[in-house]
Amino acid sequence: MKILVSALEHSANIHLEYLLKELGDDVEICGIFDSSLGESIVDLRSTAIMGFVDVFKKLPFFFRLKDQMVELASNVDKVLLIDSSGFNLPLAKAIRKRFPDKEIIYYILPQAWAWKKKRIPVLEKTITKLASILPFEPSYYSPMAPIEYVGHPLLDEITIHKTDLTPTGIITFMPGSRPGEIKKLMNIYREVRAKIQCEAMLVIPPQFNDEKITQLYGDISAFTVTNDAHVTLANSDFAFICSGTATLEASLIGTPFALVYIAKKLDYIIGRALIKIQYAGLANLLLSHAYGITLHPEFIQHQVTAENLYNSYIQMPREQFFRNAAKLRLLLQHGSAKRVSEMIKEIPHA
Repeated sequence: MKILVSALEHSANIHLEYLLKELGDDVEICGIFDSSLGESIVDLRSTAIMGFVDVFKKLPFFFRLKDQMVELASNVDKVLLIDSSGFNLPLAKAIRKRFPDKEIIYYILPQAWAWKKKRIPVLEKTITKLASILPFEPSYYSPMAPIEYVGHPLLDEITIHKTDLTPTGIITFMPGSRPGEIKKLMNIYREVRAKIQCEAMLVIPPQFNDEKITQLYGDISAFTVTNDAHVTLANSDFAFICSGTATLEASLIGTPFALVYIAKKLDYIIGRALIKIQYAGLANLLLSHAYGITLHPEFIQHQVTAENLYNSYIQMPREQFFRNAAKLRLLLQHGSAKRVSEMIKEIPHA
């Protein structure tokens, strides 16, 4: 079986790696993905964007890339789209228009429930199989929609979690992976670190070289650098984490933390106007939807101060966090790679 894959984000490629293990050697992939998984038609570094403003600058590039993917769709059995709705949904529409009978599977769906509910009928009409990783998501679709909750990919990927909250004296700082986020947060993280007597771990993406680290992070002499986020979080008493997938990882591991995020001013204004959700952290969204509770504090824009972050560390009700983190694991149930591989391998009905 030959599959056209569109996986632009780093996290999507981690999920794809686990999925390919389930699919086995009988599957060949082409399209857009990390070079470690095969021969991609584009270097993923060229697809990286930061916020709404960057999207407009790269529009011509993405239009050309979409056209190239549509051409490739003619010679594959199925199409697999992972996350990245800004690119993948227009791609799905273009493939559906050109090849009306082509099977398209969408894994890690556009968060249409959060800010563009009008997309839901489009997804139902365009996508053959919708693989949801959020248990509440199918309730936003029509009863006959081809959507299924398949589990969450992080439960395939996270193999460790805390069994108790025995203190270790370790605090983890995670400023994200995007240059703009890192530069904004590091000065504040240094202030917070100076307030806490601890072993301070700084998680840096493994692909960053020494020159880039110096350029982005500045003085990190007060921190111990690590690349292993999961093990570091499991060994930590607390963490300060830039908004993103890492906050859900910490939630599932069971490490108390505070979410922090400082966006570009224009991106924040646009986001506030478009996105109609109460929380930035996915763990808070999931637990508030299911049980009316939240897991961790969130600090956005001007709220991200050294004083606020330090106070969250001091005041966090850790035992309550630990109990609610266990509820989150039960809510998500299991990983998703096995079920999605089954969906891909299924023979279409005549």
